[in-house]
Amino acid sequence: MGWRTKFVFVLIVYAAGFATAIYCLAPTPDQKPQPSLQLAQVGSALNSQALIKSFNSGMHKCIGFSKEAAIEAAKLLQKKVDEVAKSQSKQS
Repeated sequence: MGWRTKFVFVLIVYAAGFATAIYCLAPTPDQKPQPSLQLAQVGSALNSQALIKSFNSGMHKCIGFSKEAAIEAAKLLQKKVDEVAKSQSKQS
């Protein structure tokens, strides 16, 4: 590690310490009473069929996207493995 890298690292650590000190010493905002959570309304909203359908749709989209991403990643990895195997066979 060169002296420049060490110097930049020390500056980053110093700035992080300074930011932490400011965060710890800053005054906190006034605590205002928040409205109480009405559990009866939350329960009826969670049982809503629209919410269930929306969540189900979102989960299926997420699963589909993850399957596509896994297939693309597998293709890319297989391509890289084949390239490395070819380069090693040429060297031998």
